[in-house]
Amino acid sequence: MRKPVMRRLVATLSVVAAGALIMTGCATSGTESAGDTNDSVSYALPAGTGPNWILPISSPDTMATHNSAIKATMWPRLFEYNGTSGKMEWDQKGSAAKSYEFSDDHLSVTITLNDLDWSDGEPVTSRDVEFWYNLVRYNAEKTGGYSAGRIPDNITNFEIVDDKNFTLTFDAVYNEEFLLANQLSLVYPMPQHAWDKTSADGEIGDYDQDAETAVQVFDFLFSQAEDMKTYATNDLWKTVSGPYTVKSWSDSGEVVLTANEKYTGDDKPAIKDVTFVPFTSADAEMNAVRSGDVDYGYVTSAQLTNEKQFTDLGYTVEPWAGWSITYMPYNFANPEKGAFYNQLYVRQALQHAVDQETISDVVWHGAATPDYGPVPQTQDSDYLSDVQKDNPYPFDLDASAELFTSHGWTKNSDDVFECTAPGTADDQCGEGIAAGTKAEIVVTTQNGSQETDNMMAEIQSSLAKVGVKMTIDAKPLDSVLTEAQSCKVEGSTTCSWELVFFGTAGSWYFPAYPTGERVFAKDTKWNAGQYDNPEAETLINQMTASTDPQISQDYSALLAEDLPVMWMPNPVYQVSVIKKGLDVAHQDPGASFYPQRWSWSE
Repeated sequence: MRKPVMRRLVATLSVVAAGALIMTGCATSGTESAGDTNDSVSYALPAGTGPNWILPISSPDTMATHNSAIKATMWPRLFEYNGTSGKMEWDQKGSAAKSYEFSDDHLSVTITLNDLDWSDGEPVTSRDVEFWYNLVRYNAEKTGGYSAGRIPDNITNFEIVDDKNFTLTFDAVYNEEFLLANQLSLVYPMPQHAWDKTSADGEIGDYDQDAETAVQVFDFLFSQAEDMKTYATNDLWKTVSGPYTVKSWSDSGEVVLTANEKYTGDDKPAIKDVTFVPFTSADAEMNAVRSGDVDYGYVTSAQLTNEKQFTDLGYTVEPWAGWSITYMPYNFANPEKGAFYNQLYVRQALQHAVDQETISDVVWHGAATPDYGPVPQTQDSDYLSDVQKDNPYPFDLDASAELFTSHGWTKNSDDVFECTAPGTADDQCGEGIAAGTKAEIVVTTQNGSQETDNMMAEIQSSLAKVGVKMTIDAKPLDSVLTEAQSCKVEGSTTCSWELVFFGTAGSWYFPAYPTGERVFAKDTKWNAGQYDNPEAETLINQMTASTDPQISQDYSALLAEDLPVMWMPNPVYQVSVIKKGLDVAHQDPGASFYPQRWSWSE
């Protein structure tokens, strides 16, 4: 959800690949391997994932990183940010915006667009940005990443100055870094002259400017985006402004992008065809690597103990670290188990049973780092608090068990804790927990990764020693993301999950400014477990307005201690293997990728 941005999410990046049938679990491709031609390249998608959304506006369950990264090659974001320079910063070359200027009172910003054209010859204009804005503001609750009070809610006026210039006025003074990197980076200019209609054969109009008809346009575009088999043939998706366009897109998730011959920007692709190949397991993908059928792929972290087997095959091995955090949300809204997870002592006990250091070193073979709070810890920053860095809940099974026994829990004949002292006193189980309630939890986790499987088994074993029974329910990533959103979908009657894990490549990738308004604020779509803490809400709001680093550190400390989620080891995005001769420049810590900047050496 992995954006959110999410490798994820949430979520996930992901990309390309090969020619023939690639072992078990992969689709057939008609594209030659890039090892045979400098005009193509193959990229392996993370196991168990496949791109499944093309519209620049996402639904909450289609925010995986590979979806947003692929879309950005066809419809450049207003402001693209990445960390390929070593610092998370604005990427002007990859942005639709050319420049910006804030007003003296900092309540508005005037933006000038780059000289981009749509593939049908029409220029990209301010009206195309307004089209995105109107659709999102009239359909905010349906969109992924929406957080009440944030974009588009915080824009009070959209003024078109001319075709290439427009002014946004805000409802308050905000931190400029927050506005550019966290808010305006969510905006995609979309072709109003081609998409502003309410049906496939309908006429183009200004329907987005009226609330009622804007809903109809939005629903029409969403209905079209739900049909993956037409992505390569639907005229809607042929109108692009970026360096690539869709050549083919299969139901299995294999995607072939081809260079947009009508592209007028400065980020021109060096490689014509880029193929993204899905795999059902990491083993299937590694078999393809060993066969030489993947140009840019990955290996499991276990393979770091024997890199030579891949370097001997003509690959370089480069771990891809992320500006991310990894966690499992608790479902505080679960009608049966919500009361259990609402007890801080329960969350503290569970956190004490996660041996992050050992899991990072042994299970992930050093390709993960302990993660104790809501701010990325892969590198030091002014945003991190000492509380988060020092780990307020170190691995301690005795401390974990004592938290249960001191709150009215006793082990039964199965060696599982049961509530024997119901009530709300300090030495009782807590509000809403009935006598006889068992300390049993269910974790819904993504499949396809041996490291994730081993990590879950290790946590399950530790919890069993404490007196907590953990059941593991492994599913494909897309299913896990959908389930995580089930409590947030309007009209949904299912909200039965307890904890969900979608972080095999990191759970949440941040923009340059790692605030929590899209993931831990009360009303945001990706606050999947519906965490609600007024103190956290206040700090999140303050972070968006102030440049004082102490606010971020207070936020870091609070959520490290209050445990809105179970903090987990944060894996690298992937351990990349890159065929010698393929220059991918730098791997973005924000989990975006730029295939237009890849090139083959002669």
